[in-house]
Amino acid sequence: MVVQEKMGAGVELLSARAKHLKDSLSKSQAITDNMINILGSFDHRLSSLEAAMRPTQVRTHAFRTAHQNINDTLKAAEAILTQFDVSRQVESKIIQGPHEDIGGYLTAVDQLQSNVEFFSYNRSFKSSDGALNHSRSLLAKAMTKLEEEFKQVLTQHSKLVEPARLLDSLPISAKSTMNSSGTQGDGSMVMGDTNKNEIANNSDPNARVGEGTAPTLPILIPPRIVPQLREMAQHLIGAGHHQQCLKIYREVRASSLDQSLRKLGVEKLTKEDVQKMQWEVLEGKIGNWIQFMRISVKMLFSAERKLCDQIFNRLDPHREKCFAELSENGFSMLLGSGEAIVKSKKSPEKLFVLLDMYETIHDLIPEIESIFSGDASAHIRESAIGLSKRLAQTAQDTFDDFLEAVEKDATKTPVFDGTVHPLTSYVINYVKFLFDYQITLKQLFGEDEKTDKVNSHLAEATTKIMSALQNNLDGKSKQYKDPALTQLFLMNNIHYIVRSVRRSEAKDLLGDDWVQRHRRIVQQHATTYQRSAWGKVLQCLSGQGLSSSSGGSGGITAGLDGSNSGISKATLKERFKNFNLIFEELHQRQSQWTIPDTELREAVRLAVAEVLLPAYRSFLKRFSAILESGKNPQKYIKYTPEDLERLLGEFFEGKSKVEQKR
Repeated sequence: MVVQEKMGAGVELLSARAKHLKDSLSKSQAITDNMINILGSFDHRLSSLEAAMRPTQVRTHAFRTAHQNINDTLKAAEAILTQFDVSRQVESKIIQGPHEDIGGYLTAVDQLQSNVEFFSYNRSFKSSDGALNHSRSLLAKAMTKLEEEFKQVLTQHSKLVEPARLLDSLPISAKSTMNSSGTQGDGSMVMGDTNKNEIANNSDPNARVGEGTAPTLPILIPPRIVPQLREMAQHLIGAGHHQQCLKIYREVRASSLDQSLRKLGVEKLTKEDVQKMQWEVLEGKIGNWIQFMRISVKMLFSAERKLCDQIFNRLDPHREKCFAELSENGFSMLLGSGEAIVKSKKSPEKLFVLLDMYETIHDLIPEIESIFSGDASAHIRESAIGLSKRLAQTAQDTFDDFLEAVEKDATKTPVFDGTVHPLTSYVINYVKFLFDYQITLKQLFGEDEKTDKVNSHLAEATTKIMSALQNNLDGKSKQYKDPALTQLFLMNNIHYIVRSVRRSEAKDLLGDDWVQRHRRIVQQHATTYQRSAWGKVLQCLSGQGLSSSSGGSGGITAGLDGSNSGISKATLKERFKNFNLIFEELHQRQSQWTIPDTELREAVRLAVAEVLLPAYRSFLKRFSAILESGKNPQKYIKYTPEDLERLLGEFFEGKSKVEQKR
């Protein structure tokens, strides 16, 4: 009897809760019908309870079964009621949208996702499919709104990076752009005056690469926004909307990155563009490329990678693929310009900018491999490494072409004053500048850093270049009709080479023996010049041929008292006239010749004076009295030794300086 009363009470309680459940659900018309149908599935369970309660069939296990069914049914009904209450609340939040409360919206999405899972696993009730479809539809709407919010927030907070901000963030040593001094637009080996051919006289060889402390990365998205974007991305990808999420992120960030690169000054050059440029313009473009490549890798792409890692944390392979695709266009623009420069016409002047480019990309390879890691970015890494290899090969080819160009330079423009030829200064400056790239050249030629300098490829190449230059200068010296000017030209140029080598690192490669051997060559040319230029003058100061005897071979014929009674006045006058004429002609020509090195100029003057002045003093002492006893002696004896010494001081000054002094 007691059991029957308890069972009756249980039925009444179940009926009451079912009625309460129906009343609660009636408040949400959109889901009431579904819930009523689901509760209808309890009917067969209630029938089982009524049968179990019949007095004539009461058994202990029946009472227990009835009691368990009542509890299970009540729990199921309460769970369903809870899910429908959640659905009603979530639907309100979804309709409201994520703008006001992104955190609450994402919580609602999580609850809605739980609803979908609940109804997916509890499909034994009548019309549960309807509830499931309704939840799925609501979840789809929630994801669409979340996509829109993700795009809006990302777009709103993706600001362009100002070029000044990028430059200010670089280490000081990384801000110097390598600049070479100008050469003619036709890229010819020898152009204009010597100064125009000096390479990189204003450059800082220590500032080619971006050594120093790590740069401060630009902030692409405000830090407070990044967690919001990360949560939205995780929800979108978790709900299967990864394609839409990644597409939005790619498009927004790629556009921002490309605009930042263009604002910085990055442009995509083609081979045709490069071919049309004058050398000075192209040189500037290459300098910019070096800076842009360094800034882009160290700052822009590095910052993009960091941001992508933060937003798509632990979401591989989506993270790797997304970054690879958004950065591909910008990085290809940089690499494409580098490829265009490599493929353009080669010239000796390009060697140094090619080496600068090679150094830049070679130094950046480790960072590029780190930033563009993963299979999705493999082609980007390979493109960068490929450009590095092509730059290395092109630089080697250009280096070899330079040697050939020195050998075959056929510049016909003579150096009228015998000074240092533009080819000489060009080649020497070229070689000196190469030593700023010793480490890079060793990399190009596959040499170890410990390779003996004397036996290195650079040492061998330098020796060949010097030999080729000397051979070329020998050929150019033959353009002079005056043998003395030929010797002066060779003396000036070999002296310039030796002096330059002694003052540079080339001395270590070529060795002291090379220096001493070429110093002797300079002396030989100076001696040959002296004989060639002053031989006739010294002949005029000889006593031979002054005798009045018919043979004239007996030299000076002195009287018994030691006088010059045997000297022919007419011959002596002619001798003085010839001396004056030859000396004046030498002065007129050679005062316009040039010995640019001050020490060498004084040494040559002194060597001439040490031979000429003693001979002239001796000649005057012997024979001046003969003419002074006659009429107009000053007509023949025009110069004192002091006059000659003063005039010798005007030799080798060059036309402009002589005119300036006068």
